[in-house]
Amino acid sequence: MISPPLPANEDKRLESIRKLDIINSFAEETYDSITKLASEICQTPIALISILGSETNWFKSKQGTDIPESDRKISFCGHAILKPEELFEVPNTLEDIRFKDNPLVTAGENGIRFYAGVPILDAEGLPLGTLCVLDSKEHRLTENQKSALRTLAKQVELLFEYRRKNQALEKMKNDLDETNRILREFASTVSHDLKMPLANMIITADILKAKYSKKMDSEGINYLNYLKHSGLTLSEYINGLLDHYSSSNLEDDTSHEFFLNDLLEDIIDLLQIDQNCEINLPDNNLLIHGNSAALGQIFMNLISNSIKYNSSEKIIIEIDCTENREFYNFSISDNGIGIPKEKQNYIFELFTTVADRDREGKKGHGIGLSTVKKLVGSLGGNIRLTSEEDEGTHFEFSIMRTKLVD
Repeated sequence: MISPPLPANEDKRLESIRKLDIINSFAEETYDSITKLASEICQTPIALISILGSETNWFKSKQGTDIPESDRKISFCGHAILKPEELFEVPNTLEDIRFKDNPLVTAGENGIRFYAGVPILDAEGLPLGTLCVLDSKEHRLTENQKSALRTLAKQVELLFEYRRKNQALEKMKNDLDETNRILREFASTVSHDLKMPLANMIITADILKAKYSKKMDSEGINYLNYLKHSGLTLSEYINGLLDHYSSSNLEDDTSHEFFLNDLLEDIIDLLQIDQNCEINLPDNNLLIHGNSAALGQIFMNLISNSIKYNSSEKIIIEIDCTENREFYNFSISDNGIGIPKEKQNYIFELFTTVADRDREGKKGHGIGLSTVKKLVGSLGGNIRLTSEEDEGTHFEFSIMRTKLVD
């Protein structure tokens, strides 16, 4: 018996296997279907997808045997990977000096007499293992069988590549989750730390104005007004950040049963609208099983924007809702200033605003719509808009029923 020598690129090959993180993974139907096909096409009782580690030849998938692995020193696959671009075939192991006294060959009537394997390569051409077929009797593959075995090996390579990409995506997701967690904690900490000094600044400005206004000229009064206005603007900005980063808590809120119009009426009361505004609620007061806190936050942001970014003498907002087997579908339209075409593709991004100034001349912070999109997505839905400048905006969004049902 001749044990297989190590390939020249053994260290890189083993590193590639380590990064794939597949040895000792659970059985998967996608791999098992390939070995089953290989066995049937090549007319052999045994088919394996092997991964050649430093000490063992481990089987990711196996047909016709229950053995999970073999010693690399006696493996056929160790020889097969030495020529990564070629199919390795041994028609009769008893006639091959490398294998005739191999324990796998001399194991009585169950000993291996035939082996054929195609190396499975990574993206850099490093052989990780093989797709191989084995028989206890002498055998030769036809050209069609060889071609089919090579094709199936390519499918294994694709599965390995998909596994790598999924791992990279999972790592990216975990990194983003961790980054978002840190950002949430940072935003929450900084925002809370700033709220009290800001409140003190606003109150102090009011006290100074009330106590010393008679001793100040108009310029001094204007400075105090500017100081208070700046404090209020920054306070609104901080509250917006807190709402955005605390929206993750709303996503986890438990589902319950509520009527949509009842929720909308509560939101309208909370907004304390002092404008000439008409809000038309849906004709059908839909009964919803879902996350009222998240849905309420969505509508609060959208209604608030419809009021703020509206220059009409009378603000008109239309809200509608339908349902089907999979989704609740909502819409909200207004007669506001609309959203320019060039902004519509990224209006849901954080810190993007509809306009430079709202109805009262205040500058927006661009947090509300990004929070809306985040909440809608967390509830299994999508949101889109249609808008024309000076003609209003129409939002449509959906929420998956299975996400809302308790």
